[in-house]
Amino acid sequence: MNDQKNTQGFWAALPRPFFALAPMYDVTDAAFRRIIALHGKPDVMFTEFASADGLCHPTGREKLSHHLLFSSQERPIVVQLFGTTPQRFHDAARLCAERGFDGIDINMGCPEKNVCKNGSGAALIKNPSLAKEIIHATQEGARSLPVSVKTRSGYDKREERERWFAALLDAHPAAITVHARTRKEMSLVPAQWEDVAHVVRMRDAQCDDPSDILIVGNGDVRNLADAAEKARTSGVDGVMLGRAVFGNPWLFNASVSDISTEQRLQAMVEHTRLYERLFRGVKNFAIMKKHYKAYVAGFDGAPALRQRLMAATDATAIAAIVAAYHGKKA
Repeated sequence: MNDQKNTQGFWAALPRPFFALAPMYDVTDAAFRRIIALHGKPDVMFTEFASADGLCHPTGREKLSHHLLFSSQERPIVVQLFGTTPQRFHDAARLCAERGFDGIDINMGCPEKNVCKNGSGAALIKNPSLAKEIIHATQEGARSLPVSVKTRSGYDKREERERWFAALLDAHPAAITVHARTRKEMSLVPAQWEDVAHVVRMRDAQCDDPSDILIVGNGDVRNLADAAEKARTSGVDGVMLGRAVFGNPWLFNASVSDISTEQRLQAMVEHTRLYERLFRGVKNFAIMKKHYKAYVAGFDGAPALRQRLMAATDATAIAAIVAAYHGKKA
């Protein structure tokens, strides 16, 4: 095991199993995270990924500044970075530590072509030595903050996982999140949670103290009950939920079992207003429309309402459309 031991930081205080919000680009931005924190806060939240290279350039840093927005109610909050250059990770990690984040996560699992063609994201699975350099550089730059990794069970095939996860474990991050599909599989096949259980067994065999490196499972998790069952059967320390949060900011709230259409639409309006307040002139309003597809589904009149929402261009129009819908229902 590598002599450089990463701090556990906030990870050590989380319950077992803990439940985390997955980082999803143009989805889990600061606006949506605040809505989630309001209605059902997970044990830990992750930002959308940001380029380590971009954060190290004055112009890029300004353009990416909205990725570094967070509020106190989101804590513990982990910033996720991607890239290929260890020194840039070192410098970006130092910047993020100065911004007050609780942890830094390295994206080693994004399957998108534009990310992988530059050698970052899931492409790092094919380059374990560089991945270890990046982890060590980030640990140095992060100072006292814990550094974690999010990855996949392989690039093209599962046989890669022995060499890959042995290297990651040797670099000693605070936590490793395993998305239970290979890069080649994207999200086109069911998640294979045996991959996650296998990494848990590798961790237990390779580490003198398994609690030093937490293993988090991810992939096809439907709700908290499903997450708890997957944690039980795989032996992970925590579970990360992603797509299930679309249209459901109550996902992590175990005390809520039934959400009314009115509550869902009101949350959508709140989400839209917050998005507009935080990102006006920075992010395209049309990005919100993927959320409308999720919020507005499964009830009478949903298709017609959704069609009207898709034509709206600001939060005022969204609120008016929802008010008119309730008026007709009344």
